[in-house]
Amino acid sequence: MNKRFLSLWFRHLLTDRIVLKRPELKDVPFVIAASICNRIVITATNSLAESHGIYREMALADARAIVPDLEVIEHIQDNDEKLLTALGEWCIRYSPQVAVNLPDSLVLDISGCAHLWGGERKYLKEIVNRLISKGYDVRGAIADTVGAAWAVAHFGKIKPIIEAGGQESALLSLHPVALRLDSAILERLQKLGFYSVRNFISISRSALRRRFGKDFLLRLDQALGNEEEPLELIQPIEPYAERLPSLEPINTRTGIEIAIKKLLKNLCKRLVSEGKGIRIAVLKCYRVDGKVIQISIGCNRPSTHVGHLFKLFELKIELIKPQLGIELFTLEAPKVEDTSMEQELLWLSEGCGLEDASLGVLLDTLANKIGADKIHRYLPEERYWPEQSIKLASSLGDKPQTSWCKNKLRPSLLLPKPERIEVSSLLPDNPPMLFVYKGVRHVVKKADDAERIERSWWEDKGLHRDYYVIEDEEGRRYWIFRSGHYTDEQSDWYLHGFFA
Repeated sequence: MNKRFLSLWFRHLLTDRIVLKRPELKDVPFVIAASICNRIVITATNSLAESHGIYREMALADARAIVPDLEVIEHIQDNDEKLLTALGEWCIRYSPQVAVNLPDSLVLDISGCAHLWGGERKYLKEIVNRLISKGYDVRGAIADTVGAAWAVAHFGKIKPIIEAGGQESALLSLHPVALRLDSAILERLQKLGFYSVRNFISISRSALRRRFGKDFLLRLDQALGNEEEPLELIQPIEPYAERLPSLEPINTRTGIEIAIKKLLKNLCKRLVSEGKGIRIAVLKCYRVDGKVIQISIGCNRPSTHVGHLFKLFELKIELIKPQLGIELFTLEAPKVEDTSMEQELLWLSEGCGLEDASLGVLLDTLANKIGADKIHRYLPEERYWPEQSIKLASSLGDKPQTSWCKNKLRPSLLLPKPERIEVSSLLPDNPPMLFVYKGVRHVVKKADDAERIERSWWEDKGLHRDYYVIEDEEGRRYWIFRSGHYTDEQSDWYLHGFFA
């Protein structure tokens, strides 16, 4: 499939944006100006100012001599790039590959996109009319190369759509400035009487290189299609992504559900063929009003089970507010992992344990309801100090490097940081008779003997701990400890964990 590109030229980008914010300036000639090299220079104009002979890079003093009551607005650095980026993100509904071409253009790689709108002519008309309705003065052109599309959008006067392979004939009558050349090169071309591309297109490349340099030939080759021109995309395309445009805006839950199922089916079919499964999936809904609504799901193990993945999205469909309607759905899988057919066959098994896929289903459902940060799995670590004896597992597939210590009782919930308690005990080395935790008094009915745990002397210095497993009058069990030896001056006690 031949590449096709669309160039959009916003002729009064910054001033159009200002008019949208300040409608009272619509019928007033005004400019944007900045201080450059101790001169105040015009950086942007509106169409009314241009009709009076005011142009970009003109000194503001000269412009005021023409229009004394000229409205002047201060230039904001990088405002054009931010505005073009926002417009480019809006254009993603028409093509996933959009790039900013400063100072006033966008480039879309529309290969394989135009047929969804009934052909390139309707496609171009749709985009341009939508942008004009938003208040922007814009021109567009389509060609096989970025350079040719840019040249025709800016300087073309006959037709905006150049047929496949017709970029050379479309460029012949244009001025060399249409090739996006450096000002020094343009000055040399003008001195030699080259006022159109036709004047030098047949000259040998070696002569052109000697006279005008490699950059000149690069721009010429890019426009003619002899050299590929890379694009810096606003949103780099995910390797695993699917798009579903809507001929009519979707604003019902049923329509959204159908779109999600279609996207999941297409994406999972592709992943199965490559032996991969989804760990994270992101659904983006592009609304008619330009807003983008995004929801995401996560899986504990890679999955291509459409039914399971749809159920996870179903939990979050209520977060999608379609308003006037959604005209484009995209599904991306930014994180995928290798999977196997055997793993998917476990879906219907009745076994149990970490290898059972139904556990993954349960965890995915819980994670997408209450948040993945609320669910944790821990693995043993060969350390004596309680806070350091466990580590967080990244997935269900992580295997322990060492076995759990089962000969000593440990709480099911270990506090990340021990909390101070007040204790009364009969003898210094005996377990406490009662303790007060968060203002609540607990009478101790049962207690085990103390277990002393020392710090790792090679890492840090500090007091040892004497741990007790105790039970209060209501049958609740706690893990508490005294820090260091008992002294008459001070004896610090802490609560460190709760038993189930």
